[in-house]
Amino acid sequence: MRILISNDDGIFAEGINVLADVLSDIADVVVVAPDRNKSGASNSLTLENPLRVRSVAKQRHSIEGTPTDCVHFALNELLDEKPDFVVSGINHGANLGDDVLYSGTVAAATEGFFLGIPSIAVSLCGQTHFATAAQVVKTLLNHNSKLNFPKDRILNVNVPDCRYEQLSGWKVTRLGARHRSENMICETDPRGKPIYWIGPPGPTQDAGEGTDFHAVEHHQVSITPLQVDLTAYDSIDALSQWINKIN
Repeated sequence: MRILISNDDGIFAEGINVLADVLSDIADVVVVAPDRNKSGASNSLTLENPLRVRSVAKQRHSIEGTPTDCVHFALNELLDEKPDFVVSGINHGANLGDDVLYSGTVAAATEGFFLGIPSIAVSLCGQTHFATAAQVVKTLLNHNSKLNFPKDRILNVNVPDCRYEQLSGWKVTRLGARHRSENMICETDPRGKPIYWIGPPGPTQDAGEGTDFHAVEHHQVSITPLQVDLTAYDSIDALSQWINKIN
């Protein structure tokens, strides 16, 4: 098995290195990741500047760019053969509900999907038990031939921050939702000018049974299948009738 690994926390983050070490037991692993933290980069591509690539170890490369840049470069330039999977993570913190719209972790997996590779985004809902999240991914990949990995979906996996034996199960979920984020934080720079920080995420709004929030809260691994097509199909007929009145 050949696996391409990327992330948004950067090439030296603990999560990606634990994941690469664990998956190296079952696959030929190549790591291509940003040279620094790019959390919240979403699906952005670097278009105005060249990408600088540096080898930091055998089959491990850093890029001055976004998570999407990393996967795009790896699949279109670096690798001679396509990998069997793209795995993005392990993210330092959850990617639940609305988070997936901003997440660089999910974006790296999305780019793999766009380029025809089955892709998984994996996040640890904490900062401690990265080995648990890595073992979850290893188990998924080891059972791929039996599970018939979905070719038309991205898997967004969120793992509770506990030891593997403390997990209470695995749950296929839907995305929950948060309330709007908290107010922005205004401070003053050394020259007396205002600067602003994005506020913390809002509290959960839709976190009932069946959601990714609910599963993680109950120490279950949450696996949410994501689709890229954002078309609101149920609105096409009504919108067409409205547009026809304009024509």
